[in-house]
Amino acid sequence: MILVINPGSTSTKMAVYDDAKPIHLRSIAHDAEDLKQFNEAIDQFEFRKNLVLDELKKVGIPLKFDAVIGRGGLVKPVEGGVYEINEKMIEETKSIPLHKHACNLGCMIAYDIAQQIPGCRSFIADPGVVDELNEYARISGSPLMNRICIWHALNQRAIARRYANEIGTTYDQLNLIICHLGGGISIAAHEHGRAVDANNALDGEGPFSPERAGSLPAADLIRLCFSGKYTEPQLLKRIAGQAGVTAHLGTNDMRLVEKRIMEGDKKAELIMNAMIYHVAKNIVAEGAVLCGKIDAILLTGGLARSEYIINRLRKRIEWLAPIHCYPGEDEMEALAQNALLVLQGKLEARQYT
Repeated sequence: MILVINPGSTSTKMAVYDDAKPIHLRSIAHDAEDLKQFNEAIDQFEFRKNLVLDELKKVGIPLKFDAVIGRGGLVKPVEGGVYEINEKMIEETKSIPLHKHACNLGCMIAYDIAQQIPGCRSFIADPGVVDELNEYARISGSPLMNRICIWHALNQRAIARRYANEIGTTYDQLNLIICHLGGGISIAAHEHGRAVDANNALDGEGPFSPERAGSLPAADLIRLCFSGKYTEPQLLKRIAGQAGVTAHLGTNDMRLVEKRIMEGDKKAELIMNAMIYHVAKNIVAEGAVLCGKIDAILLTGGLARSEYIINRLRKRIEWLAPIHCYPGEDEMEALAQNALLVLQGKLEARQYT
């Protein structure tokens, strides 16, 4: 039995798997008032852990698991794979995270629950800070700042393996460009099982998205920082959270934006089409990373359900490589599958050092 825990900004998703079979799935929503009492996301540890334990008790699932796997956090760059949670990971999650985000609670909750169960192991898999960039990708135009990537590593790699399995090969035999379309948009070039180039989808690189600004004119941003009009926290929210489509149109709900377009809202149409334009441009740029040797382009994430977005995106990129669409996210299943592979001895868990 495997317990899966995936903390997000406003919910904690949990699932129980019997090997590969899901037997209980639940997304526990967190009201803004409930979270208001906590200064930082890390302070929500006991609150969220107890909600998971209460849900298990409520549905009559005993604490008898072989493994507990949590969504990996934003601690420090690591190679892709499954990591056994240890005290060092817990300590560094508390003390040196790259960013403060609820996903950092994943390893903490998984480790704590596993410690209560004799013989139970705890893992994370493919956190958002997976860094397999090639040497060119790390270099920016300023020696003061190297490029880093924060991206949807877990879902992208799960989709890559799914596509490889569908065509009768393995992930490490393929060259893929994968685009995760969600509140943030990440695009990566996968070369024979390694993501050799990916954007920092969280705080300032790539296309703008429903909630994030993407790449911005650097000089204008510097001038804005010294204008005295905004505090540092306010400007950071203008990069991620209150940025992108939200900043332009006042909503991050793309279904509402599509409705406005259908009702004749020309500004909504302009902003939506501009986002699609920049996504397409960034996807095609990854073609240069792979020297044009691309087996497929895979589109995934919640926005991949939108025919409006996917149809317009296809028109701009279909000349580059075959396109396959996988709407939604496979994060819970991907976490469970990673834990199962380790338990079955088919995959070796890495040690966090």
